[in-house]
Amino acid sequence: MHSMTGFGRGTAAVEPWLATVEISSVNRKQADVVIQAPRELAELDARIRQTVLSVVSRGRIQVSINLERCSGLAAKIQVNTALAQALASAFQELGKSVGHEILPTASDYLRQPGIIATGNGEIDAEAAWLAITPALQAALSQLVAMRESEGLHLKSDFIARLGTLISLTHRIATEAPGRMGRQRELLSKRLRDAGLELDPSDERVAKEIALFADRCDVSEELTRLGSHFAKFLDYLEASEPPGRALDFLCQELFREFNTIGSKANDASIAQTIVEAKTELEKIREQVQNVE
Repeated sequence: MHSMTGFGRGTAAVEPWLATVEISSVNRKQADVVIQAPRELAELDARIRQTVLSVVSRGRIQVSINLERCSGLAAKIQVNTALAQALASAFQELGKSVGHEILPTASDYLRQPGIIATGNGEIDAEAAWLAITPALQAALSQLVAMRESEGLHLKSDFIARLGTLISLTHRIATEAPGRMGRQRELLSKRLRDAGLELDPSDERVAKEIALFADRCDVSEELTRLGSHFAKFLDYLEASEPPGRALDFLCQELFREFNTIGSKANDASIAQTIVEAKTELEKIREQVQNVE
């Protein structure tokens, strides 16, 4: 089981390029790959996405690619002579307008954007891919390792919290059978308070208790909870990413606890349900970060 949060960084040098790739990921329902790279590498987007999605199935993954020329290979300096001449002409016109000659200095040329540009020059995407590929693989390996490490922590937390839910469910199963006796006592008290004396063995009392027992029976919900708990533990050990399945199970668990709380009609069980829902909500929050 993997978390959807992670980071990885890789570098590789294949002349003439030194590639640095950084990958970060956060939780998201679907897989979304965002690539930041020089525009000359746009044709590589499909390959980069395919490589990333071969190891990551969910999350928002941001891939940043930086290219530099290898050591010893001089960067190209480009001069826009037309723009430089236009700047010189502008200074000449300015001098005529004020009545004396004004000459541009070196700093004037440097301050003007576009006259002198330094950079890597043209980038051959195929040549760059040879350096990007190992750097991307290294970054992905680090990303996956971090996601796996965080996934193990999440798994331990889920097992502990699931154990709490199982314990609370056992408490409900233990308390549930005693509700009929408490309901009989409550019914008898209400009748006495109303000045009505009925024989406890009266058929009408027995019928009322039977109807109450049918309305408040939670045995099916308890059985389904046990099944969901077992399935939850199975998904934690699955080889496939379990995030979506765990999210669905959390919804089902919440529904079963909610139904028990509605049907139980018992203060003690209601308090147990509140504890269970609180613990389940913590699990649901963590599940949102599972791949």
